[in-house]
Amino acid sequence: MRRIINYFLQGLLFVVPIAVTLYVLIRSILWIDGLLPFQVPVKIPGLNQIEIPGLGLLVIFLVISFIGFLGSRYIRNPFFAYLEKLVEKAPLTKLIYSSVKDLINAFVGEKKSFNHPVMVLVQKDSQLHRIGFITKEDVTELGMTKEMVAVYLPFSYGFNGQLVIVPRENVKMIDASGTDMMKFIISGGVTEI
Repeated sequence: MRRIINYFLQGLLFVVPIAVTLYVLIRSILWIDGLLPFQVPVKIPGLNQIEIPGLGLLVIFLVISFIGFLGSRYIRNPFFAYLEKLVEKAPLTKLIYSSVKDLINAFVGEKKSFNHPVMVLVQKDSQLHRIGFITKEDVTELGMTKEMVAVYLPFSYGFNGQLVIVPRENVKMIDASGTDMMKFIISGGVTEI
């Protein structure tokens, strides 16, 4: 009986991560696909329309890619500049737009922010360290000295975290990729680097 339970637990280690990942991916794809449900009229007796799965996802992908092409090709275009200025004039819209834009740029933009992993000494007396990412080297515009840096400390098992300003002497660079360190932190240190 003990051997069967061990096999079952070992099976859980293989099946659960794959099943959860597939479930999340499938639900996300179906949700995105459902944003633009395409139905095609059919000339079959008893059927009026057939929904084509995946076509909404394909159209959304193509439209976003086309907008990305236009934005990167014609970024100095007065239309895009005018549209961005218009969005940034509205108080609440500006906050949402600039925050989301900066977050997306941090992961996929030209100036990626999570590619400098560091270990931060949080408490000297207990030698408590946390792993984070330097997001801003110069925080003098905040009234801080040049000895301070901005470090983002993500939380495990979530995509939230906190930003702390710490003395540069308490920050030690880690020789690893930002992607590997983010996976390590989010997994609670369980993922191998």
